[in-house]
Amino acid sequence: MTSALHTSSITSLPLLARGKVRDNYAVGSDRILMVASDRLSAFDVIMGEPIPGKGELLTKMALFWFGKLGHVCPNHLTGEPPESVVTPAEAPQVTGRSMLVRRLKPIPVEAVVRGYLAGSGWKEYQESQSVCGVALPPGLKNASPLPEPIFTPAHKAEMGQHDENIGFDEVVRIVGPQLAAQIRDTSIALYREAAAFARTKGMIIADTKFEFGLDEQGRMVLMDEVLTPDSSRYWPVEGYDEAFRAGANPPSFDKQFVRDWLEQVRINGKPWDKTPPAPRLPQDVIEKTSAKYREALDRLLA
Repeated sequence: MTSALHTSSITSLPLLARGKVRDNYAVGSDRILMVASDRLSAFDVIMGEPIPGKGELLTKMALFWFGKLGHVCPNHLTGEPPESVVTPAEAPQVTGRSMLVRRLKPIPVEAVVRGYLAGSGWKEYQESQSVCGVALPPGLKNASPLPEPIFTPAHKAEMGQHDENIGFDEVVRIVGPQLAAQIRDTSIALYREAAAFARTKGMIIADTKFEFGLDEQGRMVLMDEVLTPDSSRYWPVEGYDEAFRAGANPPSFDKQFVRDWLEQVRINGKPWDKTPPAPRLPQDVIEKTSAKYREALDRLLA
């Protein structure tokens, strides 16, 4: 595993944007080089400490799922080696952690699918017995399986802002009824297939989010990342039942470990307010998080 990369520095290409994790560079007018750094964000705040190897693990997992789910929805991969568009000196920043992709018109909707009640969905359910306007049965607990996967979209926020949960009616308002239905139906189909496969590898995908864009012909294309521990809640099958009975968060292969630590940390005796700067991550939290990402990929590829 190479040393950690918090922020890439590729000067041979124009920088388009630095996201929470990825640095995007323009390759001509029709392609983007997406470099997955080792940054980690939690509660939409970027941590100051990188997670060594994280970008490589995310990229391998995303490429696996893009290949596995290509028959459900086309994706943005070009198939070209990322190293081909940078200088030899810059190649070490790119190798193993990058994707060369088609440039699309992003759809400003986070396509979230939930198969289990967790995180912000669980908090919302306790208040309204619904999630993003989707009514749910009474009596559900934290980490309860849902009768059917549900589409609970969010509006993609500007950098540094929190994504906002929205109802399906709002998606219709943003993109129109036909595209809204396509996003919903495709997202649920992707989730169903991925969740069924992950089960065979001893993992539960509790929820995930997809991002889509439109190509020049107006076709919807799966983009960004897909089904990584950054965009999904992965639980090991063997730890789920005990946690569920106890009403606790199941152990996870994603950054929930970091979120849980951040929820407990105190700054001058007070809880962190989830605004920058983030608390400094201890070395043991960094190492355990890295190990969880690695185990998720190892299970998937086993």
